[in-house]
Amino acid sequence: MKLTEQEWRKKLTEEEFRVCRQKGTEPPFTGALLDEKNSGDYLCTCCGNRLFHSTDKFDSGCGWPSFSAQSNEENVAYHTDDSLAMRRIEIVCKVCDSHIGHVFNDGPEPTGKRYCVNSVSINFDPT
Repeated sequence: MKLTEQEWRKKLTEEEFRVCRQKGTEPPFTGALLDEKNSGDYLCTCCGNRLFHSTDKFDSGCGWPSFSAQSNEENVAYHTDDSLAMRRIEIVCKVCDSHIGHVFNDGPEPTGKRYCVNSVSINFDPT
């Protein structure tokens, strides 16, 4: 999915554009989906790609929605992020290259992963 910067600005809110297209971060404990407990899928805000499922969501205490696994290995891509004077692994949507957040190796078993996600980069679709 290739859109110009102007097309993304028309499609997204200012905050969605800042986080998803400019690799921003929403403040911790402010995201609308942080406390979401219902069953369903979490979709990319920009393109609707299914990224995570509620069965993999957990409360990590970090201030952002956290997941122990992605919904499908084909949906999320990984990039090295050396910004902010630290090395992290950025996660992006494979369909539209939207910034979702970062993944860390301090999550629960069996994956040991914590996908730390910005609420504005995902939409919740209840099932």
